[in-house]
Amino acid sequence: MDAIECINTRYSCRNYRTQPVPRALLEQLVDAGRRAPSGRKEEPVEFIVATRQADRDFLAKISTAGKFIAQAGACIVVIARDTTYYLEDGAAAVENALLAATALGLQSCWVAGDKKTYAGDILRHFGVPAGFKLVAMLAIGYASSPCRQPPHRPLAEVLHWEQF
Repeated sequence: MDAIECINTRYSCRNYRTQPVPRALLEQLVDAGRRAPSGRKEEPVEFIVATRQADRDFLAKISTAGKFIAQAGACIVVIARDTTYYLEDGAAAVENALLAATALGLQSCWVAGDKKTYAGDILRHFGVPAGFKLVAMLAIGYASSPCRQPPHRPLAEVLHWEQF
């Protein structure tokens, strides 16, 4: 699959089979995430891979829009040191990991973390030291039924040449 096909076919999946995701595939997702661009090359992003059911149940219960994390085979918790560009760096790492999931035949969904009321509880649950922010949680796994990508706004509607 080439990069453009990967971008065009990636979608968010919210229904998963409770099936483990091989460790080697999860390592490839984190490897793709760590290779994302980083402001001033600070590389503040870290990844916690949660495969234990109890941890995924905790994340599903505490998050407001990620109940499906409990069924996914894994959840990658993306955190970053509180630097000037932690959110930009974290978002770039998340997108790399999501695209890698698509390329590897996995389904995924980005669940919000930054600025959520539950962020501190998640950081404490995983023993994250002070000075880090929760960027996102990534449900990773295999769909229990076909997921559909909703249509995106047409290119002509979002593309502006020279000015808005």
